[in-house]
Amino acid sequence: MRCGIISPKKKRKLWVIKAVDRRTGKMIAWVLGKRDQRTFKRLYDKVKHLKNCIFYTDAWEAFAKILPQERHIVGKKYTTKIESNNSNTRHHLGRFTRKTKVVSKCETAVDSSLKLWASLSQPLIFLLFQQLALSIYF
Repeated sequence: MRCGIISPKKKRKLWVIKAVDRRTGKMIAWVLGKRDQRTFKRLYDKVKHLKNCIFYTDAWEAFAKILPQERHIVGKKYTTKIESNNSNTRHHLGRFTRKTKVVSKCETAVDSSLKLWASLSQPLIFLLFQQLALSIYF
């Protein structure tokens, strides 16, 4: 799990805190909000039912306060999958680049963008949308 900043404005930052499957690199859950313990707790509530998993994080103190100690491993060397996912998110969705005009602070718009991107990252779903789009022109 890791934090990613969306809004370049210093006054009203909106953070995405994500859970990513290390095996597949896919997002399994995310929440939007402030970079605080309460926001992270909302994410943990979405994934705490996963009993056979280990949580690999960086050293942000909110992780240590909320995650079960016996299932929590801290270290930058374990966060390569989430960093890759953050990079891909910034690459594919303009609103997530570090400096951009394509930023909406509306949580519904940001959440909808993540849902669409996560869905289209699945090959079968992408194929359905691709066929539909191509049927318009051919």
